[in-house]
Amino acid sequence: MAISQRPVDPRKEKLSTYKWQASYQAAVLETDWTKMQERLQKAVSEIHNRRLAQSQDHNGTAEEREALVDAMNGLQSLRKDVAVWLERQKSG
Repeated sequence: MAISQRPVDPRKEKLSTYKWQASYQAAVLETDWTKMQERLQKAVSEIHNRRLAQSQDHNGTAEEREALVDAMNGLQSLRKDVAVWLERQKSG
């Protein structure tokens, strides 16, 4: 029996979504540098709160735990970019 070779339609794929993802996406997609730090802080706070809740009651899935780690890593990189931008604003 052959494995199907048909392409996967991403519109039909069921992706998990979590409450904290809205603030994460807002931070990552923000293009106004003056709003970036506020969006970052909100996303980090929501992700931190979710990780804390998971550690206290052991709920959530392995998929969500991985998504939380990935999101925090992405935000850390974005934080560095914001720090560079802020420093340029002070010196410029």
